[in-house]
Amino acid sequence: MLTLTNMQIVYDRVIEAVRDVSLEVPEGRLVALLGSNGAGKSTLLKAISNVLFPEKGEVLHGQIMFRDRDIGKTSANEIVRAGIIHVPEGRRLFPLMTVEENLLMGGYTASTAALHDALDKVYTMFPRLKERRKGEAGYLSGGEQQMVAVGRALIGQPRLLLLDEPSLGLAPQIIEEIFEAITRLRNEEGISILLVEQNAALALEIADYAYIMENGRIVLDGTASEIAKNADVKEFYLGFGDHGAKKSFRDIKHYKRRKRWLS
Repeated sequence: MLTLTNMQIVYDRVIEAVRDVSLEVPEGRLVALLGSNGAGKSTLLKAISNVLFPEKGEVLHGQIMFRDRDIGKTSANEIVRAGIIHVPEGRRLFPLMTVEENLLMGGYTASTAALHDALDKVYTMFPRLKERRKGEAGYLSGGEQQMVAVGRALIGQPRLLLLDEPSLGLAPQIIEEIFEAITRLRNEEGISILLVEQNAALALEIADYAYIMENGRIVLDGTASEIAKNADVKEFYLGFGDHGAKKSFRDIKHYKRRKRWLS
């Protein structure tokens, strides 16, 4: 469904944020993109959605293919129409608008009938949003705001959902709710998902495949179960190591970086 090949992304024509990154999101699969702050994960999602320009970001090299179509030069609104919906980090709601008004903002490309059907699905998935649909979004809890952000994306009927740090700043119980919803979207709706997440343990529980980024590069990839069992991943990302000191893959002597070249 989505294939990125040898992506290079810079900011201000000087700062290289992503270098030679290749990855793939197959149809109906959930792929996790893991890594620490500043690894380039969010930059990659912005490149797919073509929303790098406000931050003076630019794709210098590489190809973005979606459903056998090169979308590297496609406008952001056409990418949405093609079925790629991006849920950015930080929710980005309209705080003075109601919950329902925020949700409906995600359906500007949909027909009236499709819009109402999609709204019903969102309320079924997140019942508390139906209870608060007439209240201002700015007064919701962080977890409820995240539900609105995901719900707004679903109103647009995505084929591919880009989720950027959906668990950030949320209580454990709310995180569990959000991740259960994400799993249902993959299993019941067949939506393909690219999930950027720092909570590696939780992401690997629900993902089919995973990539790990460090300093703008993919340094490891494999099925979620393979990645979860990797000794270095356990130590550096899952907190199962014998040492308390912070460690990078660069410091692990027996780790050999594998380059991926997708054609």
